[in-house]
Amino acid sequence: MIERPPHNVHVRFEDTPMPVAALAADYPHGAFIEPHQHRRAQLLYASEGVMLIEAHTGRWVVPPTRAVWLDAGLEHTVRMSGNVCMRTVFIEPGATVGLPQGSCVVDVPPLLRELILAAVDVPLDYAAGSRDELLMHLLLAELTAIPRLPLYLPWPEDERLRRLCDAILAAPEQGHEIAQWAQMLGMAERTLHRAFQRETGMTFGRWRQHARLFLALERLAHGEKIVNVALDHGYTSQSAFAAMFKRHFGIAPSAFYR
Repeated sequence: MIERPPHNVHVRFEDTPMPVAALAADYPHGAFIEPHQHRRAQLLYASEGVMLIEAHTGRWVVPPTRAVWLDAGLEHTVRMSGNVCMRTVFIEPGATVGLPQGSCVVDVPPLLRELILAAVDVPLDYAAGSRDELLMHLLLAELTAIPRLPLYLPWPEDERLRRLCDAILAAPEQGHEIAQWAQMLGMAERTLHRAFQRETGMTFGRWRQHARLFLALERLAHGEKIVNVALDHGYTSQSAFAAMFKRHFGIAPSAFYR
């Protein structure tokens, strides 16, 4: 098992004159990386386990077969769910045209996966024109063609709305309607509707639906029964949960981590 790297080891992966560098690190379940940021853009991929990345503007959930692209300079934290085999690619801003614009979760098809795994063995001082440089150039080319995925949960700025969102994540099974939340927050229902839409780009109902699915992903990653996950996240049945899961992610929950 690869050892967890010492603090700030990433600095030399960002200071190398080469436009791309990759780092391997393994973390136990529950490990937490404190708020930090990088000078370079970052592709975070885990061949095993689930990563939960949080920034001030939102949260991303990253299961295996997916990765998260983080813009340069974005302060964020990372929490590990399950034992995580993390592979990080640092990309110099402007390294090539067509790279993702805006932090997002992306698909990791088989070729990109193998390139990421191979890149961690490439030395920081790889020679121009070498096989290592060709591998890194191919990795960059693949990053310009990957599709974004709906694995992002936007976070409001308004303190009252943030409390509402925290409460939903703490108890996803509860079924308070927006009128009840508005009363508890001391807001008019219409005001809450408008504020939530303005700050997150989503309706309250759609945001709660996303939040429940994201929390369910973490439980499924631990191998928990689908029916238990469904009921604990406010769904009336396993079939209702499976239908919503497939509509959102394009695949059944039983196949998602396979």
